[in-house]
Amino acid sequence: MLRVYMDQARVLKLDRPVSKVIVGNAKVADATVADAKTIVLTGRSFGSTNLVLLDADGNAILDQSILVSIDEANTVRVFRQTERTVLSCTPNCEQHSDTTAAAAGASATGP
Repeated sequence: MLRVYMDQARVLKLDRPVSKVIVGNAKVADATVADAKTIVLTGRSFGSTNLVLLDADGNAILDQSILVSIDEANTVRVFRQTERTVLSCTPNCEQHSDTTAAAAGASATGP
């Protein structure tokens, strides 16, 4: 599995030229062809998807799952009784997620 952090890029060097790039969910990740043997993968939002790279004959060069996550090194978690807030601090702290016991119970029972 390829891991990419949200709003960051990762360079993939290939051993042969790529002809077609397919991203399963473009809302989660984006792939850009820098040159025939270099792909730049960018995390767009949290989640998972897949990346398929094909050569000129339609053969798969790569078929890989992608996980887009937050860079844990730059986060702060605040716990207040049943509430949990995650702040992403790159460079300024902004709220990433907020989980409460009520929200967790509502999502567990469904709409």
